[in-house]
Amino acid sequence: MAGHDLCRTVAVCGHEAGYGEALHDLVGPDVLVATGGRELIRALAGLRRSGERACVVPMTLGRDPELVADTARTLRALPSGQALGTLLAEPFGTDRHLIAWLRAAANRVPETSALLVTAPSGGLFEDAGLYRIARLVRGNGAHRLVEVAIIGGDPDPAEGVRRCGLLGAAEVALLTAGFAPVEPPDVPGVTVVSAGWTVSRAALARVLAERVADARQRWSAHRDDGIAGGLTAADDHGHHHTHPPGEGHGHHHTHPPGEGHDHHHTHAAGADHGHDHDHPSHPPGAEHGDTHLPGAGPHDHGRPHVPSAAHVIRSTA
Repeated sequence: MAGHDLCRTVAVCGHEAGYGEALHDLVGPDVLVATGGRELIRALAGLRRSGERACVVPMTLGRDPELVADTARTLRALPSGQALGTLLAEPFGTDRHLIAWLRAAANRVPETSALLVTAPSGGLFEDAGLYRIARLVRGNGAHRLVEVAIIGGDPDPAEGVRRCGLLGAAEVALLTAGFAPVEPPDVPGVTVVSAGWTVSRAALARVLAERVADARQRWSAHRDDGIAGGLTAADDHGHHHTHPPGEGHGHHHTHPPGEGHDHHHTHAAGADHGHDHDHPSHPPGAEHGDTHLPGAGPHDHGRPHVPSAAHVIRSTA
């Protein structure tokens, strides 16, 4: 690929970023914001006409693995002339990053406040996962009351605040498991404040730059555009993928008509391998001294992946 000035960052957004709305106040003019599908295809076609290549970054914080897989499928379907040199970066973050960011935000809130972890609704399974994230935020923290609210779902932020009030909270701080803070609802008898941006403008810029740099390096070194790895992103997160930790399983599950796909993955020689993940102790873009994640050391899953599916998402710290 040509120089840096000819490679545009394209941030592909789903429900976590309000389908792009949440990023408009966070990214600079050098970043192109788009939703997936046709809008992404049009954005890439426009860049190609202007002589620019693209590095596409799925803007998920770990709650939307389907965004990564859907983006990879869109890129795989591009005409060959347009697809050549279009890169798919690793997703912006993982749920581990999100938990660390939320813990850092919680540390800015008085310990006497209740915490209300909020996020845009993404569907039943994604919303259920928010309860797990909230429990892990509470795990080693000083705040004893941590509840969940779903923007556009049930309970909504106002109901979440009322629940906190009924449980004895006089003040509730909103923590956003997304890219934009939530407007505090007006609930009589309870003071509601926002903990602010979970991912700051500076942190977002640093992480985006890191994802793009890693994708470009992978392309230069291995001619790997990242699409093969992205296609497998949602394999362990589908609606029928509830397995105890460590339990081996085949991918024999059903899909709605027209959405079926074969999970009998073919691997290149030597591609069946364990891999070590270096899980960050800091959220990407954070400074040292932020909240650490428990048990975030390397571990070997020992399960097969397609080539490039085991890329490490590292921190900038």
